[in-house]
Amino acid sequence: MARTYGLRKRVLVTGGAGFLGSHLCERLIADGCDVLCVDNFYTGTKDNVAHLIGSPHFELMRHDVTFPLYVEVDEIYNLACPAAPVHYQHDPVQTTKTSVHGAINMLGLAKRLRARILQASTSEVYGDPSVHPQREDYWGHVNPIGVRACYDEGKRCAETLFFDYHRQHRLDIKVARIFNTYGPRVHPNDGRVVSGFIVQALRDEPITVFGEGRQTRSFCYVSDLIEGLVRLMASPEGFTGPVNLGNPGEFTILELAHKVIALTGSSSQVVYRPLPADDPMQRRPDIALAQRELGWTPAVPLEEGLARTIAYFRPLIQR
Repeated sequence: MARTYGLRKRVLVTGGAGFLGSHLCERLIADGCDVLCVDNFYTGTKDNVAHLIGSPHFELMRHDVTFPLYVEVDEIYNLACPAAPVHYQHDPVQTTKTSVHGAINMLGLAKRLRARILQASTSEVYGDPSVHPQREDYWGHVNPIGVRACYDEGKRCAETLFFDYHRQHRLDIKVARIFNTYGPRVHPNDGRVVSGFIVQALRDEPITVFGEGRQTRSFCYVSDLIEGLVRLMASPEGFTGPVNLGNPGEFTILELAHKVIALTGSSSQVVYRPLPADDPMQRRPDIALAQRELGWTPAVPLEEGLARTIAYFRPLIQR
């Protein structure tokens, strides 16, 4: 139950100026909340939330979650952490700190306030899975000393901290395992597959496919993902998760490349490069738990979501 003394729920969003965070801030304001957006602008940008800055129900604060934060709020969405390999591998020690120290600091804040807190975890906790599709009761297959471990293991440790705070301090927690998400405001140079293919196609550059392009991914449009997060936060106290949030439609990377070329009308050709280390071959969520407990199912098909994302990128690339 909200502790607010006013008419509006006060919500903290860490990483709020990032891709997902900015869409979440937008949604929460539309839902009648007062939103405190916290970001250190490592990968987030003020441009993502510039249209919200004039609102009396939005506040932007520059802050790094690896340091304690002292504010008064009713709910916390902890989204702070670089999510693209090119960004989280640039400073892997800081990436681990952001996941682990950030979780400790936000959990400490939630404990003081007795506030509900949601952790944005990731499908990467499953690593290169030996179970397909991935269910929440699968413990994962992760290389703890690989180049992706700073992100994968950092997020796994954050989940551990959330559940220990829940058991030890009876904290009201929610944990979402987010699968590949795309849409407007995704960073154009983050190296992730949807944005990368769209940018290359709009520039008529070769589309870079790693390996033979047979690896599969499931792509969730951002509005669907945000709906899932909001529903999870509003779910009964006894439901903690972790819960998969993603689109169960499964496509090979090569299929995605051809869809992007067709939708952009590009003359790009596909070129192949060696597969990066520890890159998972399959990724598809089992969302039965989210469907049952949250009444949530993604609604935006891949072609429609790609068309919206391309429309966002086209004027940026053609400037």
